[in-house]
Amino acid sequence: MDCLAYAMGGGGAGAEGGQGAGFGAFIPIILMFVIFYFLLIRPQQKKAKQHKEMLSAIKKGDRIITSGGIHGEVTGISDDVATIEIAPKVRVKVSRGFISTIIGKGQ
Repeated sequence: MDCLAYAMGGGGAGAEGGQGAGFGAFIPIILMFVIFYFLLIRPQQKKAKQHKEMLSAIKKGDRIITSGGIHGEVTGISDDVATIEIAPKVRVKVSRGFISTIIGKGQ
């Protein structure tokens, strides 16, 4: 019976080594997250910041393109809505967030 007791009690050193190997398995996952951050998340945040700055710089008279592809000139602007003239005497209100590009600065 003494042999059976020794066989059951021999796992002390092996259990500690198993925990160390568990942390080593997370290193590739951590590296993948770092790579995704620098390749996907950070550039997207940078682009969003530039778009927000562009939206705050829009003023009356600017020529713009909306995300729907409509070209026009800003005739009025508020916090959330921009009024653009797409043809003579034809004005459309669009949400400010849907302005994608400024193609010409106003006077």
